[in-house]
Amino acid sequence: MEPPPPAHTPMPIVDEPAGTPNVLITRMTTYMTQCMRNHDPSHNPRHVHRVVHLAHVLLASERARESQSPSTTTTYDDTVITLAALLHDIVDRKYLVPLPPGPTITSNNGCTNNSNTTTTTTTVYDALLSNGADPTLAARVQKIVSHVSFSTEMKDPDVIRRLISEEGYPELAIVQDADRLDALGAVGIARCFTYLGAKGRGQGQGSWELDEAIVHFEEKLERLEGMMKTESGREMARVRTERLREFKRWWVQENGRMGD
Repeated sequence: MEPPPPAHTPMPIVDEPAGTPNVLITRMTTYMTQCMRNHDPSHNPRHVHRVVHLAHVLLASERARESQSPSTTTTYDDTVITLAALLHDIVDRKYLVPLPPGPTITSNNGCTNNSNTTTTTTTVYDALLSNGADPTLAARVQKIVSHVSFSTEMKDPDVIRRLISEEGYPELAIVQDADRLDALGAVGIARCFTYLGAKGRGQGQGSWELDEAIVHFEEKLERLEGMMKTESGREMARVRTERLREFKRWWVQENGRMGD
């Protein structure tokens, strides 16, 4: 059974130099909250906090597995995982606004809302540097954040595989799996319908129906189990995916006579 996520409370301010892990995580938590506070509940700060929690659960589980198999050892950076999970949706193009070419529009906290700006590829890196992060750490987190999404992996799965297994970014596997787990199960169902309600009419496709959520199950969500990178992620995804399928069976039963 998965441990429940803790009730979210603001991270305490600690008396440490800027750039140390605790201070940096606290600052970036505030930054993330400011950037995402107006998003609908499918991609708001509570989603991010669930992903951070899941990433920590997966990390602990993978380390426990490896402790039973001394021949297999993966070195994970806890700070990189936490920061990448915190910032993985900062530049989610679904929530950026297309604007005419011109200067990047940013808020006072450094968040950008211009989907046309090329600086979206360095947004996380720049934010980390401005909050005291070491450039090497900032670059690692940016690299992971830039490769978390489902669509990025679908474009070139080999890039993701190489980053994780050959180029020294094992943290990507943890953060990817954590983000995808939050798209599955009861929470995933709620997020799917919430996103449809919030964005469905803004997709330029005219009217929409609730059945589109079920189509999304089949087109994306039911595929995620097979894309998990960690053993722990696969086990948790198996349980959550079955919940999706059970919901879909109920949906078909309750809608089966429509159109007869």
